[in-house]
Amino acid sequence: MHGFTPADIAAIEDAARRFAASEVRPYLEDWEEAGEFPRALYGKLAELGWLGMGYPEELGGTPAPWALRIALSVTLSRHTGSGGVMAGAFSHSIGLPPILHHGSAELRQRVIPDVLAGRKIAALAITEPGGGSDVATLRTTARRDGDSYVIDGEKVFITSGMRADWITVAVRTGADDGGAGAVSLLAVPGDAPGLSRARLKKMGWLCSDTAHLRFDGVRVPAANLIGEEGKGLRIVMANFNGERMSLAAMALGMAECCYDEALAWARERKTFGAALVHHQVVRHKLVDMKMRIESTRAWLNAVAGRADRQQTGPDWVADVCMLKNHATQTMQFCADQAVQTLGGMGYMRGMASERIYREVKVCMIGGGAEEIMKELAARQLGI
Repeated sequence: MHGFTPADIAAIEDAARRFAASEVRPYLEDWEEAGEFPRALYGKLAELGWLGMGYPEELGGTPAPWALRIALSVTLSRHTGSGGVMAGAFSHSIGLPPILHHGSAELRQRVIPDVLAGRKIAALAITEPGGGSDVATLRTTARRDGDSYVIDGEKVFITSGMRADWITVAVRTGADDGGAGAVSLLAVPGDAPGLSRARLKKMGWLCSDTAHLRFDGVRVPAANLIGEEGKGLRIVMANFNGERMSLAAMALGMAECCYDEALAWARERKTFGAALVHHQVVRHKLVDMKMRIESTRAWLNAVAGRADRQQTGPDWVADVCMLKNHATQTMQFCADQAVQTLGGMGYMRGMASERIYREVKVCMIGGGAEEIMKELAARQLGI
């Protein structure tokens, strides 16, 4: 599984660049206006084997180390310049791992192959209107009724929530006392009676559908329980690590996209008789961006390498939390400096830096806000 070479990474990066140029960038502004991208994009990604990277072959996947998955995510992010495409196209990367690692063999076979083949879409539903990071206090309930669970409650800010065919849902199956032992996970079919969805309008990630979900007596088979009843909180917490790694990779790619656009503009745009890049103040902006990008890349690769070596103890979890903050701060800095360098053009729709500027905050908040990341890192480090 880990016998990859630098040539493998270079091949993935080259393929991702070409895919972004031919299959995403020409259509991106239309998708942003429409509020979604075509479902056919999932099939195209599946044909390349990218939806299944990191999944077992028997489920239709391709075993791949974190290093390769990170290279794909960074490069696609850099050359699409769209968090909406990345979040929507890869929403299964947070929806499926609980099923892969903790679902029954029957549930895995029923759900995962269709998603990896691009025929179905998977999503994760944790956050509720009354709370975000404090998962232990969620209020959506699932009561056992014979050989089924009956779900009542609401979820919000759910990526791919409008059209997901499978939704991994965190529910309360025990006493409403905020205890960790009361949380479970269920795989809910998108066509389940009693499930209703409302589209949300957002600052960024415009082409990624984001939904408010309502469960009114939604009945699912008990066989759709993921792991053991009451043991869901630990699964959710472990799943966050992968999500934070992916967000860090996306943030790095977006920072690079901003740098690329700012550098190209600085070389082309002339002011006071010289290209912008010939002005020291502009060169220094670009160097400041590059410094942050390269430190983020080195840290991301180091954390991914440790994950591939199964070195995922408390200090690694702390690193993931701090990396996620560092990467999204890098994205924020580069988006700001790129828009400043582009001047008036940086404020125009259609420019990657303008779009990324609007997408910064969702990366800083999603998967655990900065403040939560710092506190979790402190606890893991024994501070």
